[in-house]
Order: sequence, then structure tokens, then C-alpha cells
Amino acid sequence: MLALASVAVFGGSIAFAQESNIDQSDMTFARKAAAGGMAEVRLGKLAQEKGSNPAVTEFGKRMENDHSRAGEKLKEIASKIGVSLPTDMDREDQTTYERLSKLSGTDFDKAYAHDMVANHEKDIIEFKQEAEAGKTPDIKNFAAETLPTLQDHLRQAREMEKAVNGQK
Repeated sequence: MLALASVAVFGGSIAFAQESNIDQSDMTFARKAAAGGMAEVRLGKLAQEKGSNPAVTEFGKRMENDHSRAGEKLKEIASKIGVSLPTDMDREDQTTYERLSKLSGTDFDKAYAHDMVANHEKDIIEFKQEAEAGKTPDIKNFAAETLPTLQDHLRQAREMEKAVNGQK
């Protein structure tokens, strides 16, 4: 019985030791990126269901696909380096999801497009910072490799926003 307890404690200390070797800001970035990615997937699915403009539904599909792939890659990295990631979106993203889920038609399209532009602008800043200053190579590389996709998402989100607002 005592041996089993010491193994459990020892096993727990290994996980703690692994996480403690990871830079705290890199861990925070990874956890935030994971939660944000899950939000993009769920919001992308919502856009495919509720969007009335083809630009919205197409963008939603891309968000679902791209952020699902990025999320899987981040999970692999986290598992390799011993970082635990959240299993759902954060409270702020949940609030956004609930707000958008109550909208429909052009109201949904405009709100979703606006949110996607704002989210991707913020994400690009955070991913650039991690890609330049990250101390954990795997997480830093993930940020650097994901950044061009996010920049393309921002470009497309801006085009989507123009389309839903009747601009060319």
C-alpha cells in the first residue's frame, strides 16, 4: 500500500516537474491558444448553421477546419512537454457564443464578422509576441507556424465584414 502511494506522489511530481520547467508565459499562451481555438471551432460551426451570407458560412467552415487542426497540433505539443490544456472555451468566449447564438440572418452575419476581425487582430498580436519571445521551443514554433494562417484569417475576416456590410 505504501509503495502505491509513493508511486502516485512520485508520478504527480514528475508532471509537476515537467510543467515547472516550462516558462510560465509560454504555458499561459498555450492554454489561452487552446481555449481560443476551441471557441473558433464552435463559433465556426455556429456560423455555418446561422449565417445567411455565403461569406459567413464559408469563413465558418474554414475556422472549424483550420482551428481543429491547430488544436490537435497544440494538444500533441502539450502532451509531449507535459502541459495541461483546458478542455473548453473560456468564460468570455462562452459569453460571445451565447450572444451570437441568439442572433440570426444579417444581424448574426454582421456581429460574427465584427467579432472575427477583432479576435484575429488580438490573436495575431499574441502569436507574434510568442513567436518572437517564447522560451519554450515547441510552443514558440507552434506560434510561428500558426501565425501566417491567422494573418490570412484576418484578411478573410475583413473581406467577410465588407461583404456583410454591403461594401466592396
